[in-house]
Amino acid sequence: MLLAAAFVFTYYTTWAILLPFFDASSPIHNYFPAREWAVRLPAFLLVVGLTGIGFFVGSTIVKENRKKAQKAKLRAA
Repeated sequence: MLLAAAFVFTYYTTWAILLPFFDASSPIHNYFPAREWAVRLPAFLLVVGLTGIGFFVGSTIVKENRKKAQKAKLRAA
C-alpha cells in the first residue's frame, strides 16, 4: 500500500504541478489526462468521501437513538 500511495503521489504531483513547465509538444503530456481533471477528480473524491462519512455518522446516530428509545420504552412498561 505504501508503494501504491507513493506512486499516486508522484503521478499526481507530476501531473498537477510539474506538467505546466514542460513544453506542450513534449511527449510526457501523452501520459497524463487533461489538466482540468487534476482538479475535478480530487474534488469528486472529496465530495464522495464526505458524503460517505456523513451517511455513516447519520446512520449511527439514528441507530443509537432507536436503541435509547427502545430502552426507555421497556423501562416505562
